[in-house]
Amino acid sequence: MNPINLHTTPKFERIMYKTIHRGNSYLHFKTVAKSVKKYLFVLAGICTIALSSACGGKATQERQVASKPQPILDSTYYIGYMNNDPMLKEHTDWAKKFYREREFRLGWFKNNEIVPQAQEMLTMISKAGEEGLDPKKYQFKDFTTMFANLEASKRDSAKFTEIQKEIDVALTSTYLVWASDYYRGVVIPRENEEIEWDVKRNKIKLHKALMTVLNERESKYSYASFSPLHPDYARLKSALAAYRKIQASGGWPKVSASSKLKEGQSAPVASSLKKRLGLTSTDSIFNAEAVTALKSFQSAQGLKPDGTLGSETVKLLNVSVDQRIKQIILNMERWRWIPKSFEEDYLIVNIPEYRLRVYEKGKERLGMNVIVGKTMNSTPIFSDKMENVVLAPYWNVPASIVKDELGPKISADPGYLERSNMELVDAKGNQVSPSEVDFASVTRDNWKYILRKKPGPKNDLGDVKFIFPNTNDIYLHDTPHDELFSQAKRNFSHGCVRLEKPLQLAEYLLRPVGWNMSKIQTTIAGGVEKHVKLKKVLPVYLVYFTAWADESGNVHFRDDIYGHDRTLAQQYFNEVSANVVKQKSAGQGKF
Repeated sequence: MNPINLHTTPKFERIMYKTIHRGNSYLHFKTVAKSVKKYLFVLAGICTIALSSACGGKATQERQVASKPQPILDSTYYIGYMNNDPMLKEHTDWAKKFYREREFRLGWFKNNEIVPQAQEMLTMISKAGEEGLDPKKYQFKDFTTMFANLEASKRDSAKFTEIQKEIDVALTSTYLVWASDYYRGVVIPRENEEIEWDVKRNKIKLHKALMTVLNERESKYSYASFSPLHPDYARLKSALAAYRKIQASGGWPKVSASSKLKEGQSAPVASSLKKRLGLTSTDSIFNAEAVTALKSFQSAQGLKPDGTLGSETVKLLNVSVDQRIKQIILNMERWRWIPKSFEEDYLIVNIPEYRLRVYEKGKERLGMNVIVGKTMNSTPIFSDKMENVVLAPYWNVPASIVKDELGPKISADPGYLERSNMELVDAKGNQVSPSEVDFASVTRDNWKYILRKKPGPKNDLGDVKFIFPNTNDIYLHDTPHDELFSQAKRNFSHGCVRLEKPLQLAEYLLRPVGWNMSKIQTTIAGGVEKHVKLKKVLPVYLVYFTAWADESGNVHFRDDIYGHDRTLAQQYFNEVSANVVKQKSAGQGKF
């Protein structure tokens, strides 16, 4: 072989020739060089792959994980997950419905990424205190760590899938626990015998609400924005925020009684009163502004707005802001028990307010004061449907009143029935002599007669009653004792609701079936009981709200006349405290 010409040989080969064996033949050298070039090419490829894996390869793998089909949940997974936690276990049925409707697909992931609604929900839960709820109750999973672990596992497909499933069920569980409290109530009346509330059930379906949150179905209700269902609730929420600001600033000052204080006078109590009423000027002059503000306060408390510092007014002025905050929270809770929405037309009586309102197409059309039951004969809280109006009604005396009140009088005085315009009859309407009845042994179960007062001006039901069949035997009716409506506190009845303007209500309800005021009054004057069926049944709600805010934002409070606030507070606040203790003892994290 000829020796290599280093001037015509490629630079790479010349270098290799000089660095290997100068005496070798050119052919042998080219063989060696080719092998080395091949080796270097392979080595370069390996280095490129390694470099890619160290830098851009991570993104490639993450894209590969993200592009994989999202996992499907096995029902045993989420059922087992929730059943292992007592707080979650009661919501397992909602989770079953949610995942079954989506054919067991994950709910909180899209293209293997967490959907924005997850953070929206967690943010909402962090502000649960604004709803009178305790955020700690819903912070039973450490989502910050779970989300970080998910991000870190994107290069491990199997691990990524397992964390995805855990996060999805944890988010669903968190939503169901929160939504149950927020939309159905912390203390659910039908599950708690101590809470007297038999209004028709709130039938919210939590799995459907969650699907709305995730934009998988539409709803006329505000689930997607995590907003309140009732404007009354929203106004109380605003009131709660305002009262908490007052609380944070130290509350309000005590006010002393001074019933003799007159407008224009100067007195130390005027300064504290002005501060209590939130006036800008807080000098010691009881001026016109202070009088007007005091009257507004009295009206909001259900008192006669006389502008004087009487004992009852001072008592209510000195209720602490802490107590008012709790009262607002308890009444927010009651709004969660109300059905998702009222019908277009309905009648509602707020018992502590002693007030009835009739709504038509969502607008108030008629309102009046009412008298409700005494504490010992409390008006029950329930809902039903009004079907009939009775003109010139008989009053059928309840067995309890026969035994405790009228029976002894009838036994002692044979002429009592006639003088009272009453009669005693059997089930067929036949007259029965009082001497045939042992009134002392009367009970609700064995009472087989009817003691009734005949229609007329002295009838305890007055001229008209309104029937909505119910097991409590409660109805709305007129009364001959109109003077009682001038009282600020009107709990005088045996349980039924007496109306201030019964004939106006009768006219409103019977107009669709051809009755006017003249016809109503003529029928009543005839003294013969007349039942008139309504054209359409009217939903009736007898409710119990001791705090509310009107459309102008003014907050109203009423006495807890039956002690229902006290009972609810024991259930509501104790349950919240118990949950907080439980969270701490379990050592569970926050998101």
